[in-house]
Amino acid sequence: MKDIKKYYQLPATPEEIYMALTNPVTIQLWTGEPAEMSTEPGSEFSMWEGSIVGKNIEFEQNKKIVQQWYFDGQDEPSIVTIKLHDDKKGTSIELRHTNIPDEAYQDISEGWNEAYFSSLEDFFADL
Repeated sequence: MKDIKKYYQLPATPEEIYMALTNPVTIQLWTGEPAEMSTEPGSEFSMWEGSIVGKNIEFEQNKKIVQQWYFDGQDEPSIVTIKLHDDKKGTSIELRHTNIPDEAYQDISEGWNEAYFSSLEDFFADL
């Protein structure tokens, strides 16, 4: 099992980014795919046609999102924590993803950069 800790900067407010990460309509706008999402702790979510699935654990509005991501056959939960910090250039984002299966680590690490946060960056740049 491996962990990832990354930092990102986006040209939008924490409120706008929180909405983009938690509202299924907004998620569809930046991913191009229908999404299932709720801010109800314990609810299941799905993004990118089921490529990312899991359970929502905790929300602190405009500040923090904690989710469990599902990987087949995994004993320990894989936890994603996204913290949003107001910044003079928009929002600085702290990402922590723990207990990633070794065989999925490279794809997950690249996915955070090349799909997830680059899509969000493009979305906010176009507004």
